[in-house]
Amino acid sequence: MKIKRIFAHRVELPLREGSYKWSGGKSVTVFDSTIVGVETDTGLIGYGEVCPLGPFYLPAYAEGVRAGMREIGPHLIGHNPLELFKLNHHMDAVLKGHPYVKSGIDIACWDILGKAANLPVCVLLGGRFGESIRLYRAISQGPPDQMAAHVAQYRAEGYTRFQLKVGGNPDVDIDRIRQVRKILQPTDRLVADANTGWTQHEAMRVVRGVSDLDVYIEQPCLTYEECLSVRRHTNHPFILDENIDSLDMLLRAKTDLAMDVINLKISKLGGLTKTKQVRDLSVSMGLAMTLEDSWGGDITTAAIAHLAHSTPEEYRFTSTDFNSYVTVSTATGAPQRENGFMQSSLEPGLGITPRFEVLGPRVLEIT
Repeated sequence: MKIKRIFAHRVELPLREGSYKWSGGKSVTVFDSTIVGVETDTGLIGYGEVCPLGPFYLPAYAEGVRAGMREIGPHLIGHNPLELFKLNHHMDAVLKGHPYVKSGIDIACWDILGKAANLPVCVLLGGRFGESIRLYRAISQGPPDQMAAHVAQYRAEGYTRFQLKVGGNPDVDIDRIRQVRKILQPTDRLVADANTGWTQHEAMRVVRGVSDLDVYIEQPCLTYEECLSVRRHTNHPFILDENIDSLDMLLRAKTDLAMDVINLKISKLGGLTKTKQVRDLSVSMGLAMTLEDSWGGDITTAAIAHLAHSTPEEYRFTSTDFNSYVTVSTATGAPQRENGFMQSSLEPGLGITPRFEVLGPRVLEIT
């Protein structure tokens, strides 16, 4: 089997809540997503998706996905999409860095592999653990009482995991955390995610200001060294996200005992192949994980679900269903939230079929 054609569609994903806000005044109202297709000479077509959280979050941006695909695509024609490690090795040879560019292609090839083997991707990723995947809800940054009201709303819909977008004024952030924790049950999990938004001294003020509360602290500062210092001055469970962008960083952070949980984003690491490497090593080292991506719609949610469902439950801290955040459905067969949980498809591949009437014409085609 050989890759015959690579193509892409651009689709806008408006948010149900109108906007999504996090540290430093950053916000998005409409996400620019790229749906990737990889077609083979046997007629099988696989699909992936890449949707950066704006150009001011990670080193990734929406037009960069398409530009990078134009660069890398011609080098992949004629290669076997089923040889995923070999394909990734080749992508890294012809395009240094830019893992997010490669992510959609890699996901699409896993979709092809599943269809060729007549198996769901989660089985190919290691097996299906448990019946369902517990989800978290990200709470856009706003006034403390408003954030608490949103948590109460989503808790009524079945969520028991919440990720507060903090990383602003430390005094306000302390109030945000306190107001939300007050309305939760003891078994609910609360994460204060600063998305690198605090300076080191601000982070120290916050962790001291909520020292009596049951709350996880996620990625408080920009650099790994700053985060490590905060970690060593708090008893709160600690999560690293933006800093864990490679196997090297995972090993370094594990050696330093820098975190209790890591956040794995598929496109940040370059696709399912490399995320599986990090996931499997994390399981071997006893690290729990949030399994997700930067953003996306139905296809991203399907990829997340297969990755999460193939992860042992004791190491699966939480995951997310991005397709419930947006107003546009780009594919049928994608996981749907039910009482704070979702399931990966039992159909071959990712189990999705793109809605081409929604995607519109191709914006890129390489043969």
